[in-house]
Amino acid sequence: MRSAIRAVGLAIAAVLLFAAGAPSARADELDSAKAAGQVGERPDGYLGVVSASAPASARALVDSVNAKRRDKYAEIAKQNGTAVDAVAALMGEKLIDRTPAGQYVMGADARWVKK
Repeated sequence: MRSAIRAVGLAIAAVLLFAAGAPSARADELDSAKAAGQVGERPDGYLGVVSASAPASARALVDSVNAKRRDKYAEIAKQNGTAVDAVAALMGEKLIDRTPAGQYVMGADARWVKK
C-alpha cells in the first residue's frame, strides 16, 4: 500500500512538473482567468467557474483544462492500479496548496474563498 501511495505521489509530481513546464497560450489564459477571479481550483482536482457571471471563454477554458486533467488522472490511475477519483483528489490538494494568495479555491463546504 505504501509503495502504491508513493507511486501515485511520484506520478502527481510528474503532472505538476508537466503543468509547470514551458509556458503556452493556454497556460497564460488560465493564469489570467485565475488572477481575474473567474476560475479557481476545486478539491476534486478540477477547475471550477467561480462566478455565474464569468464569460463564456472562462467556461470553455475550464471545460478544456478539465478534460485534459481527466485524461491525465485516468492515465496515472491506470499505471498505479488506483481509482481516478483518488488521483484527482490528491492532485486537488496539491493544486490548492500551490494556489497563490489572492486566487480562489473551493473549500470543503463547496464555497469559493479567496486564498
